[in-house]
Amino acid sequence: MGSAGAGWRGARRTTGSGGNGGTIGSGGTTGNGGTTGSGGTTGFDGTTGFDGTIGSGGNGLELRGGRRRGNGERGSSDYRPDGGGESGAATPRDESELAREICLRQLAVRPRTRVELAKALARKEISDEVITEVLDRYDEVGIIDDAAFARAWVSTRHHGRGLARRALANELRQRGVDAEVASEALETLDEDDEAATARALVDRKLRTATGTPEAIFRRLAGALARKGYPAGLAFRVVKEALAARDAEAAEFAEQIDPDALAEE
Repeated sequence: MGSAGAGWRGARRTTGSGGNGGTIGSGGTTGNGGTTGSGGTTGFDGTTGFDGTIGSGGNGLELRGGRRRGNGERGSSDYRPDGGGESGAATPRDESELAREICLRQLAVRPRTRVELAKALARKEISDEVITEVLDRYDEVGIIDDAAFARAWVSTRHHGRGLARRALANELRQRGVDAEVASEALETLDEDDEAATARALVDRKLRTATGTPEAIFRRLAGALARKGYPAGLAFRVVKEALAARDAEAAEFAEQIDPDALAEE
């Protein structure tokens, strides 16, 4: 046995100086360069766990439950899997890392605005300083882009749900998009686009509509209003659709004055 007389307790003893695997030989030096013990593993914060230090020349070195002792004394580091030191207190998780994980989980569901992400982080009690730091970085690299979000939202919700500009503007405002940014996105739609989408909606609903022409007219006009279409446009589109349906509906449609109804 080497002059230091040390080995791993509970494991196979080795002899000689500087053996592989960090066993102790003469003078108490560690194997593999002696820089770290037990492979030099690190904790979440990047600090070294078993730091390879030994007490009093390494006599009686042992590894038991994460502790390193020499001559009855503990070494310079007591490693615990939970990241705690000698007191056993857990090391706080890095707040910036947690904030990034929250953002990425949010973005995995659908694109988000900066305000939406800020609210999600605030609900998790992330500090204002870290929120600003993380979101500024995401702005720089293009992970969040409110202008691109607004354009995509307008296109998707208009063609997918048939929403008009007024309803889309309200949704963008609720999601924290700046008014100027929202206005630029809404400029991609014009009155002709809205009229064509409104007519498609009415034609689809009219195929299964039942009741008197007046009742159908009110239901369809109300449906367009809920999607944000102006009253004048809604009345005109429904009148045109009824006029093309059948004689009874056409006769009723002749009596409708969209402009007068819009002013009521």
